[in-house]
Amino acid sequence: MDKKIIISAIAIGIVAIGGIIMFNTTNQIDKNENTANSVQNNSISTTQENKEPAVKEFSMTSFVEMVNGTPKPQFSLKEITVNKGDKVRIKITVTSGTHDFKIDEFNVYADTQLNKEYVVEFTADKTGEFIYYCAKPGHRQNGQWGTLKVI
Repeated sequence: MDKKIIISAIAIGIVAIGGIIMFNTTNQIDKNENTANSVQNNSISTTQENKEPAVKEFSMTSFVEMVNGTPKPQFSLKEITVNKGDKVRIKITVTSGTHDFKIDEFNVYADTQLNKEYVVEFTADKTGEFIYYCAKPGHRQNGQWGTLKVI
Protein backbone atom coordinates (compact mmCIF):
# COMPACT_ATOMS: atom_id res chain seq x y z
CA MET A 1 0.00 0.00 0.00
CA ASP A 2 2.75 2.40 0.82
CA LYS A 3 4.28 1.63 -2.58
CA LYS A 4 1.02 2.61 -4.35
CA ILE A 5 0.90 5.93 -2.48
CA ILE A 6 4.54 6.67 -3.24
CA ILE A 7 4.12 5.75 -6.93
CA SER A 8 0.94 7.87 -7.13
CA ALA A 9 2.70 10.82 -5.49
CA ILE A 10 5.65 10.50 -7.88
CA ALA A 11 3.26 10.28 -10.87
CA ILE A 12 1.35 13.37 -9.68
CA GLY A 13 4.65 15.20 -9.14
CA ILE A 14 5.87 14.32 -12.65
CA VAL A 15 2.56 15.49 -14.19
CA ALA A 16 2.69 18.70 -12.14
CA ILE A 17 6.30 19.43 -13.16
CA GLY A 18 5.42 18.69 -16.82
CA GLY A 19 2.45 21.04 -16.59
CA ILE A 20 4.57 23.83 -15.09
CA ILE A 21 7.20 23.42 -17.82
CA MET A 22 4.53 23.53 -20.56
CA PHE A 23 2.86 26.58 -18.98
CA ASN A 24 6.15 28.51 -18.81
CA THR A 25 7.05 27.56 -22.40
CA THR A 26 3.64 28.72 -23.68
CA ASN A 27 3.92 32.03 -21.78
CA GLN A 28 7.42 32.60 -23.17
CA ILE A 29 6.20 31.99 -26.75
CA ASP A 30 3.28 34.43 -26.21
CA LYS A 31 5.66 37.06 -24.83
CA ASN A 32 8.00 36.63 -27.81
CA GLU A 33 5.10 36.93 -30.26
CA ASN A 34 3.82 40.08 -28.52
CA THR A 35 7.30 41.58 -28.58
CA ALA A 36 7.70 40.69 -32.27
CA ASN A 37 4.29 42.19 -33.10
CA SER A 38 5.13 45.32 -31.14
CA VAL A 39 8.43 45.73 -32.97
CA GLN A 40 6.72 45.09 -36.32
CA ASN A 41 3.94 47.62 -35.57
CA ASN A 42 6.50 50.25 -34.55
CA SER A 43 8.44 49.56 -37.72
CA ILE A 44 5.33 49.99 -39.88
CA SER A 45 4.34 53.19 -38.09
CA THR A 46 7.84 54.65 -38.47
CA THR A 47 7.91 53.67 -42.15
CA GLN A 48 4.53 55.29 -42.73
CA GLU A 49 5.65 58.43 -40.91
CA ASN A 50 8.82 58.60 -42.99
CA LYS A 51 6.81 58.38 -46.22
CA GLU A 52 4.96 61.58 -45.38
CA PRO A 53 6.79 64.51 -46.94
CA ALA A 54 8.02 67.23 -44.63
CA VAL A 55 5.89 70.38 -44.80
CA LYS A 56 7.86 73.59 -45.21
CA GLU A 57 5.70 76.63 -44.54
CA PHE A 58 6.49 80.22 -45.47
CA SER A 59 4.58 83.49 -45.12
CA MET A 60 5.06 86.58 -47.24
CA THR A 61 3.37 89.82 -48.12
CA SER A 62 2.87 91.21 -51.60
CA PHE A 63 2.88 94.99 -51.80
CA VAL A 64 3.80 98.12 -53.73
CA GLU A 65 6.58 100.32 -52.45
CA MET A 66 7.09 103.86 -53.75
CA VAL A 67 10.73 104.54 -54.67
CA ASN A 68 11.49 108.09 -55.90
CA GLY A 69 7.84 108.54 -56.83
CA THR A 70 7.78 105.30 -58.85
CA PRO A 71 5.75 102.27 -57.75
CA LYS A 72 7.92 99.22 -57.12
CA PRO A 73 5.91 95.99 -56.57
CA GLN A 74 7.58 93.52 -54.17
CA PHE A 75 7.33 90.24 -52.28
CA SER A 76 8.61 90.44 -48.72
CA LEU A 77 10.35 87.08 -49.13
CA LYS A 78 13.03 87.03 -51.84
CA GLU A 79 14.33 83.46 -51.38
CA ILE A 80 12.83 80.15 -50.30
CA THR A 81 14.92 77.00 -49.84
CA VAL A 82 13.43 73.51 -49.47
CA ASN A 83 14.49 69.90 -49.99
CA LYS A 84 13.37 67.80 -52.93
CA GLY A 85 10.23 65.92 -51.91
CA ASP A 86 9.11 68.52 -49.37
CA LYS A 87 5.52 69.68 -49.40
CA VAL A 88 5.73 73.45 -49.72
CA ARG A 89 3.06 75.73 -48.26
CA ILE A 90 3.32 79.45 -48.99
CA LYS A 91 0.92 81.92 -47.37
CA ILE A 92 0.62 85.16 -49.30
CA THR A 93 -1.14 88.32 -48.13
CA VAL A 94 -1.49 91.38 -50.36
CA THR A 95 -1.13 94.55 -48.28
CA SER A 96 -1.23 97.06 -51.15
CA GLY A 97 -1.77 96.98 -54.89
CA THR A 98 -3.09 94.24 -57.19
CA HIS A 99 -0.98 91.10 -57.50
CA ASP A 100 -0.87 87.39 -58.15
CA PHE A 101 1.66 84.62 -57.49
CA LYS A 102 3.09 82.17 -60.00
CA ILE A 103 5.72 79.41 -60.27
CA ASP A 104 5.68 78.02 -63.80
CA GLU A 105 7.65 74.79 -63.21
CA PHE A 106 5.29 73.58 -60.47
CA ASN A 107 2.05 74.79 -62.10
CA VAL A 108 1.38 77.09 -59.15
CA TYR A 109 -0.86 80.12 -59.58
CA ALA A 110 -2.93 82.21 -57.17
CA ASP A 111 -4.87 85.35 -58.04
CA THR A 112 -4.36 87.11 -54.73
CA GLN A 113 -6.69 89.82 -53.49
CA LEU A 114 -6.09 92.70 -51.09
CA ASN A 115 -6.08 91.92 -47.34
CA LYS A 116 -6.76 88.18 -47.71
CA GLU A 117 -4.35 85.36 -46.98
CA TYR A 118 -3.95 82.90 -49.84
CA VAL A 119 -2.26 79.53 -49.44
CA VAL A 120 -0.51 77.72 -52.28
CA GLU A 121 0.72 74.17 -51.79
CA PHE A 122 2.77 71.88 -53.97
CA THR A 123 5.40 69.17 -53.74
CA ALA A 124 8.93 70.21 -54.67
CA ASP A 125 9.55 67.18 -56.87
CA LYS A 126 12.47 68.54 -58.91
CA THR A 127 15.75 70.15 -57.92
CA GLY A 128 17.04 73.49 -59.12
CA GLU A 129 16.35 77.19 -58.83
CA PHE A 130 12.94 78.41 -59.89
CA ILE A 131 11.55 81.93 -60.11
CA TYR A 132 8.30 82.83 -58.38
CA TYR A 133 6.79 86.10 -59.53
CA CYS A 134 3.78 88.34 -59.96
CA ALA A 135 2.44 88.02 -63.51
CA LYS A 136 0.65 91.39 -63.53
CA PRO A 137 2.00 93.61 -66.33
CA GLY A 138 5.36 95.15 -65.38
CA HIS A 139 5.53 93.67 -61.87
CA ARG A 140 8.16 90.99 -62.53
CA GLN A 141 10.24 93.41 -64.58
CA ASN A 142 10.09 95.93 -61.72
CA GLY A 143 11.36 93.46 -59.13
CA GLN A 144 8.37 91.47 -57.88
CA TRP A 145 9.99 88.06 -58.00
CA GLY A 146 11.99 85.69 -55.82
CA THR A 147 13.90 82.42 -56.05
CA LEU A 148 12.72 78.99 -54.93
CA LYS A 149 15.75 76.75 -54.36
CA VAL A 150 15.06 73.01 -54.24
CA ILE A 151 18.09 71.02 -53.07
